[in-house]
Amino acid sequence: MEDVAIAGSTGSTSEPKPRRGRRVRMTGAERREQLLDIGRTLFAEKGFEGTSVEEIAAKAGVSKPVVYEHFGGKEGLYAVVVDREMRQLLDMVTGALTAGHPRELLEQAAFALLDYIERYTDGFRILVRDSPVAQSTGTFASLISDIATQVEDILGLEFKARGFDPKLAPLYAQALVGSVALTGQWWLDVRKPKKAEVAAHLVNLAWHGLDGLEQKPRLIGHRKN
Repeated sequence: MEDVAIAGSTGSTSEPKPRRGRRVRMTGAERREQLLDIGRTLFAEKGFEGTSVEEIAAKAGVSKPVVYEHFGGKEGLYAVVVDREMRQLLDMVTGALTAGHPRELLEQAAFALLDYIERYTDGFRILVRDSPVAQSTGTFASLISDIATQVEDILGLEFKARGFDPKLAPLYAQALVGSVALTGQWWLDVRKPKKAEVAAHLVNLAWHGLDGLEQKPRLIGHRKN
């Protein structure tokens, strides 16, 4: 029953007190999104182990059972957050790889990853952290592998055109994407030089390395196996 102001028995003619505004209730979908946003921020700041269901619930202004109702616990919430971030990054990279010169495609891939780091910093921090539930949600290494698969086709065509073995394209794709990802982790904290300059240097290393590629690379040291 709603609270209402009741005039006292003295018969006072004073204006009744205004009703207190009722708190607007969130829909289930809205509450779920709120919890995901809060979890994302806390996981990025404190990591999986450092974040508790109690803290998530407190920041959302709800009780712990509400978190369990939506996600089954901290692990479930974390899994959804990671899955969203992985899809976001993969979509940005694959969407950036449009038709063009192979060197330009490398630039597009480098920019896509750096753009993600810049726009979705919390998400990137979550992806590169280790957690006990990484095996069920996927790891940053598995994500990099997925992105490398997109680059692999581009390199395969370039290898074939230059007379190289296209079967080696997956190896080089992993190496190239991995170098960009690791550089991105470093750039996340230093943020220098500017993004475009970082992309230019990454592509400079990758492209000129590919440009001078030997068909049968040889080892110059004593070790041969």
